[in-house]
Amino acid sequence: MKIVRSVFFHVKDWFSFFLRFLISWFKTSQAKNLEILALRSQLALYQQYVDNKKFPKPKTTPAFRQLWVLLSRVFSNWKIDLILVKPATVIKWHRTAFRINWRSKSRKTGRPSISRETIALIKRIHKENPMFSPEKIHEKLKQLGVNNPPAPNTIAKYFPKTRKPPSQKQIQSWKTFLKNHQSRIWAMDFFTIPTLKFEVLYVFILIKHSTREIIHFGITPNPNSRWLKQCLRTATPYDFKPDYLIHDNDPVFLAKEIQDFLQASEIKSKKTSIQSPWQNPIAERAVGILRQELLNHIIPLNEEHLHQLLKEYIDDYYNTYRTHQGIDCKTPIPGEVYFPTDISNTRLKANPILNGLYHNYKKIS
Repeated sequence: MKIVRSVFFHVKDWFSFFLRFLISWFKTSQAKNLEILALRSQLALYQQYVDNKKFPKPKTTPAFRQLWVLLSRVFSNWKIDLILVKPATVIKWHRTAFRINWRSKSRKTGRPSISRETIALIKRIHKENPMFSPEKIHEKLKQLGVNNPPAPNTIAKYFPKTRKPPSQKQIQSWKTFLKNHQSRIWAMDFFTIPTLKFEVLYVFILIKHSTREIIHFGITPNPNSRWLKQCLRTATPYDFKPDYLIHDNDPVFLAKEIQDFLQASEIKSKKTSIQSPWQNPIAERAVGILRQELLNHIIPLNEEHLHQLLKEYIDDYYNTYRTHQGIDCKTPIPGEVYFPTDISNTRLKANPILNGLYHNYKKIS
């Protein structure tokens, strides 16, 4: 009953928004301006009361949140007219709606889950017989007359984790490799980003260790070995290539077609250990920067829109103007060198990037 009531009020809110929109559509320009003035005066008074903490902010409804997610894509000055919440909150609403939508599509299918009693029995037998393999426990359950005992692979999932963290020697040896060969190392990685329509796009990046320059990026809804091979071929023209290429255990990276291409190009594939993102730190850091500085602030409409955003950010800001601590606060692609001046005598010319989300600067005196 509670769910039905919630759905009813949600539909009612959307109907109210739509009805007001239709009424406003047929008004004259003068009537619209007078209505905007009347509404803004009341909103200003309400905002003053909220700022003085005379009463709390109203709670937003689902319909209100969905409306502002849509307005953020079709209304260029939506941040200026947003009063009740911060622009970052609207971006958060979109991410939350995406997770809910993805969760509804990702309901578990296949084999039914086993009961808690069965899990407890598996753990008990393993604890009392630590030398038993999953196959042996499966056979033991069959011997005891248990109907439909779990398969050995299922039993193995409930064994206690025995994987030890990497030793200091292992860490040091990998760090030594990265340090000694960083001028000849590239790294690649995938990450995902949802669009406004909740479609999942995969972003591929190829980054150079020594300079932190993003050599190449690509976007696809379906990453396969043929598409990845073309990306690598595009990024390595005229024997412009690394000696080592670091990547994780993604099945696309380990595909025979990709490994054969790397071997034919005389590029040594360096696979990281399972669940060890610290072994691919440069690519992981680059992914984090792209998320924190760009994709957490803008909702892409589709693949083309995301490509435009990434191209402008990478070409006009990340590679050319953004400094990196790992390379002594320099830029991946060296820029113009200026003569030193006092800060009081320094004049800068700003060039907006991504409609003012960032700016690059040129010194004019």
